Amino acid sequence: MPKDMTDTHTIFDRRESAARSYCRSMPAVFETASGSELTDAEGRSWIDFLAGCSSLNYGHNDPDMKAALIEHIAGDGIAHGLDLHTDAKAAFLTTFEEHILNPRGMDHRVMFTGPTGANAVEAAMKIARKVTSRTNIIAFTNGFHGVTTGALAATGNGYHRGGAGMALNGVTRMPYEGYFGRGTDTAAQLEQMLSDKSGGVDAPAAIILETVQGEGGLNAASASWVKRIAAIAKKHGALLIVDDIQAGCGRCGTFFSFEDMGVTPDIVTLAKSISGFGLPMAMLLVRPEHDVFAPAEHNGTFRGNTHAFVTAKVSIEKFWADDRFQKQLADKAALIHDALSELAAIVPVGALKGRGLMQGVDVGSGALAAAICARAYDNGLVIETSGNEDQVVKVLAPLTTPVETFRKGFDILMKAAQDALEHPAKIAAE
Repeated sequence: MPKDMTDTHTIFDRRESAARSYCRSMPAVFETASGSELTDAEGRSWIDFLAGCSSLNYGHNDPDMKAALIEHIAGDGIAHGLDLHTDAKAAFLTTFEEHILNPRGMDHRVMFTGPTGANAVEAAMKIARKVTSRTNIIAFTNGFHGVTTGALAATGNGYHRGGAGMALNGVTRMPYEGYFGRGTDTAAQLEQMLSDKSGGVDAPAAIILETVQGEGGLNAASASWVKRIAAIAKKHGALLIVDDIQAGCGRCGTFFSFEDMGVTPDIVTLAKSISGFGLPMAMLLVRPEHDVFAPAEHNGTFRGNTHAFVTAKVSIEKFWADDRFQKQLADKAALIHDALSELAAIVPVGALKGRGLMQGVDVGSGALAAAICARAYDNGLVIETSGNEDQVVKVLAPLTTPVETFRKGFDILMKAAQDALEHPAKIAAE
C-alpha cells in the first residue's frame, strides 16, 4: 500500500470491483494472522469465527505447515507443475491414501481440478453425465455449490442465480429434508416422482447434496435421510455426489461429513480446507468405475497446486494420523452447542442449526443477524451470516481454536446479541 496514502481505503474504493463482499461489513485492513486471530495494520486484533469460510480449519499460519512450505520453496521445490508427476504430489497422495482413504474403506481415485470448489462441482457433474449418458442433475432447495454456470444451476440461492445473466438448465430442484417442516417426508416425495412415469422429472445423472448446507442456513440432514437418498440414487441409476467442500475436512467432527451415515458416495468434492493452509486447491474423489474422463477432458492450468500438496500432507499427518484430534472436535462441538443454546434462548425466534463445528442460530431475521455480527465485529469478533434471508448467525471458527478463545468469542457474541436486541429501532435504521 502506498506510504503517502492517508486514507487506506482509497485504493480499494477506486480500483476494486463492486463484487467485493466480506470487506463491506468488515473494513479493517488486515495485516497478520496466527491461529484463531487476525490483526490489522494498526495492531488491533479480532477473534476469527469465519476462518476463510471454512478454508482455514486448522487456523492461520499453522507453524508446521508453514515450515514445510518454506523449506520446499527455499529448496527450489516445484512451484507449478500442471499435472506432471512431482515428489510433492506423490507424498500427498500417499499420505491421503494411508490416513484418509484406506482407514475408511474408500477405493476412490483422486482427481485434481482447478483450484476452486465450483470447479470440482463442475467436474463431478460432467463425470455423472458422461457415465450415465443423462443430463438431468437433482439438487436441493437452499443448496450452494458454486457460482460458475454449471455449479450455479445446482445452487438454490436466487441472488447468486440472478448473476448468471442466462438460463440455468439441466437441474431439477427438490426439497431438502425439513424444507416443509418435520411432517413432510421429502425423500419419499423424490422417490415417488422418480418412480412415476408421469412425475415430470427426467431420469437423473446424479443427485448432489450437502449433508450440512453451509450457505443455505446450516440445514443439517439426518443420517437416515441421506441413506435413503443414496438408495434412491442407486435404484434409479444415478450417481450420488456429496459436496463436502465446506462441511468436510473435519468441520462436522469427522474428516468427511458423511462418515457416520452409512453411505459411500460415488463422487465427493473437496476444496477449501483440503490444503490445510488456505492455499487454493480442489479435488474430487471418484469411484474407479466412474473414472471415465479421457486425458485432459476436464483440465485447467492450475489443477494441482504443488505448494498446497506440501501443506496438505502435513495437515493430514498432524491432525488425522490417529483419533486424538477427532476426539477434541467432539468436545468443542459440545462447547459450541452449549454456547449457542444460550444465545438462542435470548432471541425471540431462536433456533439452533447445523452440527459439529458448523453450527449457528437462526435469529428470525436477516436484519437482526446482520446487527449482531456488526456489533460483534466492532468488539473484536469476525463472524458472518448465512441462510436464505441471511438470518443465521454462523460459527465457522478454526477447528484448532483453544477453548478459552472460544469462550472469549462467545462472550463477545452474546453481548452483541444483547445490544442488538436492546436497540431494535437502531436495527431498523441500519
